Amino acid sequence: MRQIPSGDGCLTAAVEGDIEAVDKILRITEIRVRYTLKIPAGTRAAADRALTTHESKCPAAVSVRSCIKIVITADVTEE
Repeated sequence: MRQIPSGDGCLTAAVEGDIEAVDKILRITEIRVRYTLKIPAGTRAAADRALTTHESKCPAAVSVRSCIKIVITADVTEE
């Protein structure tokens, strides 16, 4: 993310999904991504903007969003 460091454990993600039988074929029907962000004080607005636009700019999300529901949430801590 711009202006926000992402290394050294500042940005982690936990991802889980649901697999269901659709017409007797197993399909991924939902992906949930929960980010944990540690951001510098005063950068909350930039972090919120990045999170708001993340799905529309992520190549993986854009590639599958028409057939797989994607839910993105974040726990943000200012340090």
